[in-house]
Amino acid sequence: MKNLSKLEPSIRLSIEGPDNKGGSVFGPGIAALCLGVREIGSLNAAAKGMGMAYSKAWRIIKDTEAALGVLLLNRDGAHGSTLTDEGNKLLDIHIELHDRLTEEAAKIYQSLL
Repeated sequence: MKNLSKLEPSIRLSIEGPDNKGGSVFGPGIAALCLGVREIGSLNAAAKGMGMAYSKAWRIIKDTEAALGVLLLNRDGAHGSTLTDEGNKLLDIHIELHDRLTEEAAKIYQSLL
């Protein structure tokens, strides 16, 4: 039991569209990309910061936008990208949900030991 008390639960949250059939979702990876865009102002720089090719990041964003029916990024060519209002709101919701669920899961885990 002593070793179990050192462990922590991990939450992997995703938000998906109503018609999602195992397709793209707004999960940790897309949230990290969006956070990078919010902080840096560039999808290319956010992707590079994650060790990801720009083409892959672009595909992930496009697939997720299509699956959710939500435009996440405003693209301005060489001037970078910004999150749309909906993109910002969805990112904020994802972060808040993840934080709350992680905190609650830790409490529940400890109570079950």
